[in-house]
Amino acid sequence: MKRWALEDIPWDRFDPTQIDPDIVKVVKAASMVEANGGTYANYLAKVFHDDPSFQDAAYQWASEEVQHGAALARWAGMADPSFDFAARFVDFKDKVQLPNEIDRSVRGTRTGELVARCIVEVGTSSYYSALGNATNEPVLKEVCRRIAADELAHYKLFYKHMKRYMVEEKLGFWRRLRVALGRLFESENDELAYAYYAANHREDGPYDRRTYARAYARRAYPFYRQRHVELGIAMILKAIGVRPRDWLTARLARLAYGFVRHRAGRLAKQGA
Repeated sequence: MKRWALEDIPWDRFDPTQIDPDIVKVVKAASMVEANGGTYANYLAKVFHDDPSFQDAAYQWASEEVQHGAALARWAGMADPSFDFAARFVDFKDKVQLPNEIDRSVRGTRTGELVARCIVEVGTSSYYSALGNATNEPVLKEVCRRIAADELAHYKLFYKHMKRYMVEEKLGFWRRLRVALGRLFESENDELAYAYYAANHREDGPYDRRTYARAYARRAYPFYRQRHVELGIAMILKAIGVRPRDWLTARLARLAYGFVRHRAGRLAKQGA
């Protein structure tokens, strides 16, 4: 896929009349998570210390993630000129740490690590597709379109390497499923919650993970529509070794979307 640069974004089309304050908040948080890609690449390089081919791919992936962060931060700064990304990112990076002193995956195997990376890319590609559909601001819509396409390509990248390691490690279905479910349940973890806090509420008092995880989710969950969930389910099934079938994907997507809508409703009531 052809690489893009920040200069390819039509920044002059920015329309301040189409700004949604809640979207600005989640974009600020996303900009910091994306910009932290280099930290993840360093972790992956240690896990795959004897695989220079994958290391090169991981660093290329990270450079694209950092560019996503730069694009989102630039848009957030246009939407809210008071947003000091550099200062907020220093705080975020200082508080959110990865286990970079180890040389093996926290998932137990390299195949498991790559399954987890696939699940992350499922989440991000679905998220930016949903966010792009939810916003009416033309520049953010274009940024999200490009990021979503990158994240889909990243899923394919990690899936390709996962298949390669499957030949050697032969990680079974149930272990892959366990890794996938574990990574899905980490979606409201400290990284995202703290990014939301650092970006938007650093001066409002001490950090509480549960409070800010819910504040983020309350704004992000309503973006999703069933088509976003259905694509994500199909990609997850593929990553854990289940051949996606129309009836299975549709059934699981209905269940997952029902959960998303229920969760969004509960969070909206709590916020009110």
